[in-house]
Amino acid sequence: MNESSSLHGPREDDALKRETRSEVQANRDTRSEEWLDPEPPGEDQPDATWALAGRPGGAPPGLGQEGVEIRSDLARYLDHKAFPANRAGLIKTLERHNAPQRVIDIAAGLPGRQRFTNLHEVLVALGLPPETRQTG
Repeated sequence: MNESSSLHGPREDDALKRETRSEVQANRDTRSEEWLDPEPPGEDQPDATWALAGRPGGAPPGLGQEGVEIRSDLARYLDHKAFPANRAGLIKTLERHNAPQRVIDIAAGLPGRQRFTNLHEVLVALGLPPETRQTG
């Protein structure tokens, strides 16, 4: 399932991914002309990083790699239109979105009578710590 960004359609997103794939896989510049390479930061500028300083990324404490994958898969296949729903409704949505069977099996472990209004409630019911975002 391809999700497009808010600025481009799926076709443009795929073209952008193809353009950068070789550089990402090579882990070095792949352009033959020097003027196409991005400039390094200046002396008074910080090096580029993936996470903002003081706001480390990663999983919440107590959430291992398997938990990260489960949380990510549920978020991928349960969009905001899936809610509110009970366990049966969530399973129907997962099936409609062609979720892998292991994700459907995880949802089958949810309490049957509980009504979920968002993904956060699903994660809590599964005993997974939900993502918290820092502001500031």
